[in-house]
Order: sequence, then C-alpha cells, then structure tokens
Amino acid sequence: MDARISFETPFDNPLVPRFPMQMRNTEVLTAFYRTDIEASRCLVPSPLEVVSDIVLIHVYHMNDSDWFGNYYESAVQIPVRLAGTAITGAYSPYLYLGSDGAVATGREIYGQPKKGGEPWLGVRDDLFVGIVKRNGIDVITLTMAYKQTRVNPDELSSYGDFRTNINLKVVPNVDGSDAIRQLTARTFADLKVYECWRGAVTVELRPNAQAPVYRLPVREMLDGFYWRADFVLPFGRVIHNYLEN
Repeated sequence: MDARISFETPFDNPLVPRFPMQMRNTEVLTAFYRTDIEASRCLVPSPLEVVSDIVLIHVYHMNDSDWFGNYYESAVQIPVRLAGTAITGAYSPYLYLGSDGAVATGREIYGQPKKGGEPWLGVRDDLFVGIVKRNGIDVITLTMAYKQTRVNPDELSSYGDFRTNINLKVVPNVDGSDAIRQLTARTFADLKVYECWRGAVTVELRPNAQAPVYRLPVREMLDGFYWRADFVLPFGRVIHNYLEN
C-alpha cells in the first residue's frame, strides 16, 4: 500500500470517508433559547465574536447516511462572526454522537469537538422528544408539541443562520507541537427541506463533568422546530490560521 495515496486508516476499511457525503431523510429537533452572553463568550475562541445571547441545540436522527447508516447526533451551537470579516455562522462548543465513524470524521476533517454519547429523537404520544445522554445520564432534554404549526423552512433562520458551522481545529504533531491550529467553516450543500413545524419548546440541561452543557444556562426558552431534510456534507475551508497569524 502506498501511504501517500491513502485518505484514511485502516488502509483496507477506512473509518473516515472522503467527502461529499449525502444525508437523506434526516429528522431534526432544533431548540433556541437565551443564555448569559458572558457564558457563551467563555466558550468561543478569539477572533470569533459572539453576536447574541442565543444558543441553539439540535438533536438529529440520521435515518439514511452515506457510510454511517442510521444513527443519532446532537449539537450545541452559538451564533458568531469572525472579527473584521463578513463571515458568520454557528460555533460548536459541544457535540455528542452515537456513531464512532461520525465522531472521527467530524474531528479529523472539520475539527468539531465531537464525543461519544447517546442522543435520541422520537415521538411520545403528542410530543417530540430529543434526549442526549452521556455516562448514562440525561444531560439534554428537549420537548415540542407534535406538528401543530407548519411553517416555511425560511423561519429556521429566525435567530440566525446555522447552515455554516464554525469550529476550532487543533491537531498536534507526535512530539506535542502544533501541526494544525485553525478556525474552519463548513456549509450544508444541496439542502432540501421536506417539512418544517414550529412551536413552543422546553430545554432542560443537567450537569455532567464530561458533557458540561450546563455552562450555557437556560434563561429564556424561545422557539422549537421539527424539520426533515436531505443535505450534503462537503469539504470545508480554513477561515483563520493561528500558526500564520
């Protein structure tokens, strides 16, 4: 095997796929709430700037994903902009997933701070429920009434556009020195939303030292959305290189 042409290891059954990847029939429960803006600033690296006191939490059911099949994912996001530029997006301080391949791919390609967890999204009677577990403890619980108000998918951007995900990518050399230290950005491609529903949402956060989402306390619950979509995960781009700046 020529190591110079391999994209990922193991050579014969790589864990990380080469993009683009298509995600089909993905279900998402998205909650918006207000937190203490200083709490958000503590989790966002400069030169990114926090633009509001809003926090987004998504719980996904990836029904049909290239490579990874059927699994669940979650993301906590903070709206940001890159100082001195027109670049905006949602910075991810916490992501928890139930797929080892998706954890590795997010970390190795985008620099997302993904960790293993047990997210779940489903319906209980007349209620959408999104749960994220870590260490057997429910650390995030979202609820929204089941399909009461259908809305235009454009309303998903009511509190800011989260299609562009921004991350801090840090990769050390084997001697501990910096190999990569960057801010990266990735934008969903070919997004097609099949249905979108809006309603009052509840957000409950439970302390856990290995999943410290409680550091973004809930001060006011805003809106929730249940939406179902197809989209493509493309390669991203570097928007700031700490080793060059």
